[in-house]
Amino acid sequence: MPEEPHITVQNLTMAFGSYILQRNLTFTVNRGEIFVIMGGSGCGKSTLLRHLIGLKAPATGTISYGDTSFWEAAPAKREKMMRRFGVMYQSGALWSSLTLAENIALSIELYTPLKPAQIAEIVSLKLALVGLAGFEDYYPSEISGGMKKRAGIARAMALDPEILFFDEPSAGLDPVSARLLDDLILELRDSLGATVVVVTHDLASIFTIGDNSVFIDAEEKTMIATGNPKRLLEECRNPTVRNFLTRGEAKAELQPGETPAPCFLV
Repeated sequence: MPEEPHITVQNLTMAFGSYILQRNLTFTVNRGEIFVIMGGSGCGKSTLLRHLIGLKAPATGTISYGDTSFWEAAPAKREKMMRRFGVMYQSGALWSSLTLAENIALSIELYTPLKPAQIAEIVSLKLALVGLAGFEDYYPSEISGGMKKRAGIARAMALDPEILFFDEPSAGLDPVSARLLDDLILELRDSLGATVVVVTHDLASIFTIGDNSVFIDAEEKTMIATGNPKRLLEECRNPTVRNFLTRGEAKAELQPGETPAPCFLV
Protein backbone atom coordinates (compact mmCIF):
# COMPACT_ATOMS: atom_id res chain seq x y z
CA MET A 1 0.00 0.00 0.00
CA PRO A 2 1.52 3.38 -0.98
CA GLU A 3 2.26 5.82 1.82
CA GLU A 4 -0.27 8.64 2.21
CA PRO A 5 0.88 11.86 3.88
CA HIS A 6 -1.35 12.71 6.82
CA ILE A 7 0.66 15.55 8.39
CA THR A 8 3.16 17.59 6.40
CA VAL A 9 5.49 20.04 8.12
CA GLN A 10 7.37 22.44 5.84
CA ASN A 11 10.17 24.82 6.88
CA LEU A 12 8.73 25.24 10.37
CA THR A 13 10.42 27.69 12.72
CA MET A 14 9.40 27.75 16.38
CA ALA A 15 10.19 30.86 18.39
CA PHE A 16 9.40 32.70 21.61
CA GLY A 17 9.65 36.34 20.63
CA SER A 18 13.11 36.83 19.14
CA TYR A 19 14.43 33.56 20.57
CA ILE A 20 14.55 30.78 17.97
CA LEU A 21 13.90 27.36 19.49
CA GLN A 22 13.98 25.30 16.26
CA ARG A 23 14.21 26.27 12.60
CA ASN A 24 13.65 24.68 9.19
CA LEU A 25 11.78 21.58 10.38
CA THR A 26 10.50 19.61 7.41
CA PHE A 27 9.02 16.12 7.75
CA THR A 28 6.00 14.02 6.85
CA VAL A 29 3.84 11.81 9.05
CA ASN A 30 2.14 9.14 6.95
CA ARG A 31 -1.38 7.93 7.59
CA GLY A 32 -1.57 4.99 9.99
CA GLU A 33 2.01 5.13 11.26
CA ILE A 34 3.42 5.76 14.72
CA PHE A 35 5.68 8.78 14.40
CA VAL A 36 8.13 9.63 17.18
CA ILE A 37 9.37 13.13 18.00
CA MET A 38 12.65 12.62 19.85
CA GLY A 39 15.68 14.52 21.06
CA GLY A 40 17.43 15.58 24.23
CA SER A 41 15.87 17.50 27.09
CA GLY A 42 14.99 21.09 26.28
CA CYS A 43 15.18 20.71 22.49
CA GLY A 44 11.52 21.62 21.92
CA LYS A 45 9.73 18.28 21.54
CA SER A 46 6.64 19.27 23.53
CA THR A 47 6.63 22.71 21.93
CA LEU A 48 6.57 21.06 18.51
CA LEU A 49 3.59 19.01 19.67
CA ARG A 50 1.80 22.20 20.74
CA HIS A 51 2.35 23.60 17.24
CA LEU A 52 0.90 20.43 15.70
CA ILE A 53 -2.26 20.41 17.83
CA GLY A 54 -3.04 24.09 17.37
CA LEU A 55 -1.94 25.58 20.70
CA LYS A 56 0.92 27.68 19.31
CA ALA A 57 1.36 29.26 15.88
CA PRO A 58 4.65 28.89 13.99
CA ALA A 59 7.00 31.83 13.57
CA THR A 60 7.30 30.74 9.92
CA GLY A 61 6.46 27.65 7.89
CA THR A 62 3.38 25.51 7.43
CA ILE A 63 1.68 22.52 9.02
CA SER A 64 -0.78 20.75 6.73
CA TYR A 65 -3.31 18.02 7.39
CA GLY A 66 -3.95 16.31 4.09
CA ASP A 67 -4.19 19.17 1.59
CA THR A 68 -5.20 21.81 4.15
CA SER A 69 -2.72 24.21 5.73
CA PHE A 70 -3.81 24.34 9.36
CA TRP A 71 -2.59 27.81 10.32
CA GLU A 72 -3.72 29.39 7.05
CA ALA A 73 -7.27 28.06 7.45
CA ALA A 74 -10.12 30.15 8.87
CA PRO A 75 -10.66 29.81 12.65
CA ALA A 76 -13.87 27.80 12.19
CA LYS A 77 -12.06 25.42 9.84
CA ARG A 78 -9.20 25.02 12.31
CA GLU A 79 -11.62 24.21 15.12
CA LYS A 80 -13.27 21.56 12.96
CA MET A 81 -9.87 20.05 12.16
CA MET A 82 -8.90 20.00 15.84
CA ARG A 83 -11.90 17.81 16.60
CA ARG A 84 -10.13 15.12 14.58
CA PHE A 85 -7.27 15.21 17.12
CA GLY A 86 -7.04 13.26 20.36
CA VAL A 87 -4.41 14.41 22.86
CA MET A 88 -2.93 12.72 25.92
CA TYR A 89 -0.84 15.13 27.96
CA GLN A 90 2.21 14.08 29.95
CA SER A 91 0.53 14.32 33.36
CA GLY A 92 -2.69 12.73 32.12
CA ALA A 93 -4.44 16.08 32.80
CA LEU A 94 -7.56 14.41 34.14
CA TRP A 95 -10.02 16.58 36.06
CA SER A 96 -9.51 15.50 39.68
CA SER A 97 -13.08 16.38 40.68
CA LEU A 98 -14.59 14.17 37.96
CA THR A 99 -14.79 10.39 37.77
CA LEU A 100 -13.08 8.62 34.90
CA ALA A 101 -16.44 8.29 33.16
CA GLU A 102 -17.16 12.00 33.58
CA ASN A 103 -13.69 12.92 32.30
CA ILE A 104 -14.19 10.92 29.11
CA ALA A 105 -17.81 11.98 28.65
CA LEU A 106 -17.04 15.70 28.83
CA SER A 107 -15.97 16.23 25.21
CA ILE A 108 -18.73 13.95 23.93
CA GLU A 109 -21.31 16.03 25.78
CA LEU A 110 -19.84 19.25 24.43
CA TYR A 111 -19.48 18.29 20.78
CA THR A 112 -22.17 15.71 20.01
CA PRO A 113 -25.98 15.57 20.32
CA LEU A 114 -25.87 12.09 21.88
CA LYS A 115 -28.13 11.24 24.80
CA PRO A 116 -26.76 10.29 28.25
CA ALA A 117 -27.36 6.57 27.77
CA GLN A 118 -25.50 6.60 24.45
CA ILE A 119 -22.63 8.58 25.98
CA ALA A 120 -22.38 6.13 28.88
CA GLU A 121 -22.12 3.25 26.41
CA ILE A 122 -19.31 4.98 24.49
CA VAL A 123 -17.46 5.80 27.72
CA SER A 124 -17.59 2.18 28.87
CA LEU A 125 -16.30 1.04 25.47
CA LYS A 126 -13.36 3.49 25.55
CA LEU A 127 -12.40 2.40 29.06
CA ALA A 128 -12.64 -1.24 28.07
CA LEU A 129 -10.34 -0.59 25.09
CA VAL A 130 -7.60 0.59 27.47
CA GLY A 131 -8.15 -2.15 30.04
CA LEU A 132 -10.16 -0.09 32.52
CA ALA A 133 -13.57 -1.75 32.26
CA GLY A 134 -15.43 -1.32 35.54
CA PHE A 135 -13.50 1.77 36.63
CA GLU A 136 -16.10 4.29 35.43
CA ASP A 137 -16.88 5.61 38.93
CA TYR A 138 -13.30 5.87 40.17
CA TYR A 139 -11.65 9.27 40.65
CA PRO A 140 -8.11 9.94 39.35
CA SER A 141 -6.77 9.98 42.94
CA GLU A 142 -7.98 6.41 43.40
CA ILE A 143 -6.00 4.81 40.58
CA SER A 144 -2.32 4.21 39.82
CA GLY A 145 -0.09 6.27 37.54
CA GLY A 146 -0.26 3.71 34.77
CA MET A 147 -4.04 3.62 35.00
CA LYS A 148 -4.15 7.42 34.78
CA LYS A 149 -2.12 7.23 31.57
CA ARG A 150 -4.56 4.71 30.13
CA ALA A 151 -7.52 6.81 31.24
CA GLY A 152 -5.88 9.76 29.47
CA ILE A 153 -5.68 7.68 26.30
CA ALA A 154 -9.35 6.71 26.66
CA ARG A 155 -10.26 10.40 26.92
CA ALA A 156 -8.11 11.19 23.88
CA MET A 157 -10.12 8.60 21.93
CA ALA A 158 -13.51 9.92 23.06
CA LEU A 159 -14.46 11.52 19.73
CA ASP A 160 -12.91 8.78 17.54
CA PRO A 161 -10.05 10.98 16.28
CA GLU A 162 -8.06 10.35 13.13
CA ILE A 163 -4.83 11.36 14.86
CA LEU A 164 -3.69 10.64 18.41
CA PHE A 165 -1.00 12.82 20.01
CA PHE A 166 0.80 11.50 23.09
CA ASP A 167 3.22 13.64 25.15
CA GLU A 168 5.71 11.44 27.07
CA PRO A 169 3.18 8.62 27.64
CA SER A 170 5.62 6.42 29.59
CA ALA A 171 7.09 9.18 31.78
CA GLY A 172 7.03 8.20 35.44
CA LEU A 173 6.06 4.58 34.80
CA ASP A 174 7.97 1.49 35.85
CA PRO A 175 9.41 -0.61 32.96
CA VAL A 176 6.62 -3.19 33.00
CA SER A 177 3.84 -0.58 32.98
CA ALA A 178 5.67 1.33 30.23
CA ARG A 179 5.86 -1.80 28.08
CA LEU A 180 2.17 -2.50 28.62
CA LEU A 181 1.41 1.05 27.52
CA ASP A 182 3.54 0.55 24.39
CA ASP A 183 1.57 -2.62 23.62
CA LEU A 184 -1.67 -0.69 24.08
CA ILE A 185 -0.54 2.05 21.66
CA LEU A 186 0.31 -0.59 19.04
CA GLU A 187 -3.04 -2.31 19.53
CA LEU A 188 -4.96 0.94 19.20
CA ARG A 189 -3.11 1.91 16.04
CA ASP A 190 -3.78 -1.50 14.49
CA SER A 191 -7.42 -1.77 15.57
CA LEU A 192 -8.50 1.84 15.00
CA GLY A 193 -6.27 2.68 12.03
CA ALA A 194 -5.33 5.98 13.66
CA THR A 195 -2.16 7.93 12.99
CA VAL A 196 -0.16 8.31 16.22
CA VAL A 197 2.38 11.04 17.03
CA VAL A 198 4.42 10.41 20.19
CA VAL A 199 6.81 12.72 22.01
CA THR A 200 9.26 10.61 24.01
CA HIS A 201 12.88 10.11 25.03
CA ASP A 202 12.23 6.56 26.28
CA LEU A 203 14.45 4.38 24.07
CA ALA A 204 12.56 1.18 24.80
CA SER A 205 9.33 2.82 23.62
CA ILE A 206 11.02 4.43 20.62
CA PHE A 207 12.32 1.12 19.31
CA THR A 208 9.13 -0.80 20.20
CA ILE A 209 6.49 1.43 18.63
CA GLY A 210 8.25 3.82 16.24
CA ASP A 211 7.64 3.42 12.50
CA ASN A 212 9.19 6.77 11.67
CA SER A 213 10.74 9.67 13.58
CA VAL A 214 12.30 13.10 13.61
CA PHE A 215 15.25 13.98 15.84
CA ILE A 216 15.50 17.64 16.83
CA ASP A 217 18.64 18.99 18.45
CA ALA A 218 18.92 21.82 20.98
CA GLU A 219 22.43 22.80 19.95
CA GLU A 220 21.88 22.84 16.19
CA LYS A 221 18.35 24.27 16.66
CA THR A 222 17.04 22.11 13.84
CA MET A 223 16.32 18.51 12.86
CA ILE A 224 19.36 16.31 12.35
CA ALA A 225 17.72 12.95 11.59
CA THR A 226 14.55 11.39 10.25
CA GLY A 227 13.57 7.79 9.59
CA ASN A 228 12.73 4.52 11.28
CA PRO A 229 14.45 4.55 14.71
CA LYS A 230 15.87 1.04 14.30
CA ARG A 231 17.39 1.99 10.95
CA LEU A 232 18.81 5.16 12.47
CA LEU A 233 20.46 3.03 15.14
CA GLU A 234 22.01 0.82 12.48
CA GLU A 235 22.92 3.40 9.84
CA CYS A 236 23.23 6.90 11.30
CA ARG A 237 26.78 8.08 12.06
CA ASN A 238 25.86 11.49 13.42
CA PRO A 239 27.47 11.53 16.90
CA THR A 240 24.56 13.32 18.60
CA VAL A 241 21.95 10.90 17.25
CA ARG A 242 24.15 7.88 17.90
CA ASN A 243 24.89 9.04 21.43
CA PHE A 244 21.15 9.42 22.13
CA LEU A 245 20.08 6.09 20.63
CA THR A 246 22.76 4.10 22.47
CA ARG A 247 22.65 5.95 25.81
CA GLY A 248 26.19 7.14 25.10
CA GLU A 249 27.58 3.63 24.70
CA ALA A 250 28.44 3.72 20.99
CA LYS A 251 29.38 7.16 19.74
CA ALA A 252 30.04 7.47 16.04
CA GLU A 253 33.70 7.87 15.17
CA LEU A 254 34.35 10.54 12.55
CA GLN A 255 37.38 10.74 10.34
CA PRO A 256 39.77 13.68 10.84
CA GLY A 257 38.22 16.77 9.27
CA GLU A 258 34.83 15.07 8.82
CA THR A 259 31.87 17.13 10.03
CA PRO A 260 28.78 15.51 11.56
CA ALA A 261 26.17 15.00 8.82
CA PRO A 262 22.42 14.79 9.35
CA CYS A 263 20.74 11.43 8.73
CA PHE A 264 17.63 11.71 6.62
CA LEU A 265 16.58 8.14 5.78
CA VAL A 266 13.94 7.55 3.10
